[in-house]
Amino acid sequence: MPQNFKRTFVNNQIRAKEIRLIDENGAQLGVIKIEEALQMAKDRNSDLIQVTEKVEPPVCKIMDYGKYSYRQEKKKKEEKKHQKAGEMKTIRLTFNISIHDMETRARQAENFLKKGSVVKIELRLNGREKALQDVAKNKISKFIEILQSAIPVKAETEIKREGRGLMMTITKDTTQRNAIEQKPNEVDQSIPIS
Repeated sequence: MPQNFKRTFVNNQIRAKEIRLIDENGAQLGVIKIEEALQMAKDRNSDLIQVTEKVEPPVCKIMDYGKYSYRQEKKKKEEKKHQKAGEMKTIRLTFNISIHDMETRARQAENFLKKGSVVKIELRLNGREKALQDVAKNKISKFIEILQSAIPVKAETEIKREGRGLMMTITKDTTQRNAIEQKPNEVDQSIPIS
């Protein structure tokens, strides 16, 4: 599987004859010849790094290559973390699911929601079960009720028909969580302490 690997050109690896130069303080120095830019970077004990090649002439910056690669790696990790947070997880229920199995699935969904994922609840209907959609909707509602006792949830989409069954999407409700976290600090003053 090919990786999306973007190569960073440094110092003599830059192929352009002229570049748009930015110094280490972020000030634009304009379009200059590559030889001049390399000499300026050498005089400042820094590297000349090609930041973008999509524009003509390419943009280059005078800075330490180690710092630049560290910042890029940090930015990549941050983007990856945010990408994973919005991940979609699926919980599949069956029409004849028992309460115990439903509680187990609710614990799984709770873990997914705590990690920041969006949870898709699917209930597949087979054969004559398709005629009992009201009962199936009640099963999903019961599942949400069990889950709600553990963690506050918010419906992204209502229960709707999809393919051979019913589906609903939920996320963690952060507004209710904040209200719950504030309540334990309040102490009931009506009980005398002796």
